[in-house]
Amino acid sequence: QVQLAESGGGLVQTGGSLTLSCVVSGRTFGDYAMAWFRQAPGKERERVAAINWVGRNIRYADSVRGRFIISRDNRKNTLYLQMNDLKPEDTATYYCASYPVVYFHEAPDHWGQGTQVTVSS
Repeated sequence: QVQLAESGGGLVQTGGSLTLSCVVSGRTFGDYAMAWFRQAPGKERERVAAINWVGRNIRYADSVRGRFIISRDNRKNTLYLQMNDLKPEDTATYYCASYPVVYFHEAPDHWGQGTQVTVSS
């Protein structure tokens, strides 16, 4: 059974930083692309950042490029999202997602339960 467990969310002031983590179990982490999504109340789920199986191909949403950094440690089965210069519009529930292949061109097949990030103005 594949499980994704996010952690690291919380309340932070505008301009602050947070780092999210996602530990994956039940599959060989290094064989699959990963991504972070977010969803704010009343809005559609948005892919924030994606990374291929070895971390050489990365994509960011325009809204976070230059502020967020996605990375992975395949030895620790862990995905990270370093979030800098946070803004109130970054407030959302953040989800870790795993793809069924090495690249992120298909839909994810497993999701975490989400972690809340709230940025106060």
